[in-house]
Amino acid sequence: MSSQGGQPEQEKNQSNEAETKVEAKEQETQQKELKVEIPPLEKSVVDKITAKFGDRVMLAYAKPKRVKFFIKPEDAVVFAQFLREVGFDHPISVSGTDYPKENVIEVIYHIGCCTVPEYRSSVFAFALKLPRDNPKTPTLIPVYGGVEYHERETFEMLGVIFEGHPKLQRLLLPEDWADIPPLRKEFGIKGR
Repeated sequence: MSSQGGQPEQEKNQSNEAETKVEAKEQETQQKELKVEIPPLEKSVVDKITAKFGDRVMLAYAKPKRVKFFIKPEDAVVFAQFLREVGFDHPISVSGTDYPKENVIEVIYHIGCCTVPEYRSSVFAFALKLPRDNPKTPTLIPVYGGVEYHERETFEMLGVIFEGHPKLQRLLLPEDWADIPPLRKEFGIKGR
């Protein structure tokens, strides 16, 4: 009987050891991320954003000429307005990636700069993670008019709804398209 009584305790200890290892690995990863030195130009932008938005944003990376943040969909318009004020005034692209295992569609905006000389060759990216079953986010047309067709393509190819978009309709696919969006992972070409 004592061997059966000890078994759950042993499983608990193994579970606790596994959790401790995971926590240690996460701390190690965070320490490595903190040790990465951000180039001065990019650091100035990152500092402005983190001062304004705090824990509502998460830095994905900052390297020479490239910065990426994760933001919440409800902060998209305010974040884009602030980014434009900082000097990033030119939308380059809007794209998306389907992550079915995480039940997420990630929408990524890439923004450049035409007016501030030191930012001209930099690309600023910010991403929003949306639930696959209801991928909705506000349109950024009021901030960046040039995203109109990019958002339409992302709507059509991944099924993301850009709320407030003035013309959210098909751009590339036939008008009578009745299948799932073709960039969703479960999409399959008929007959294959």
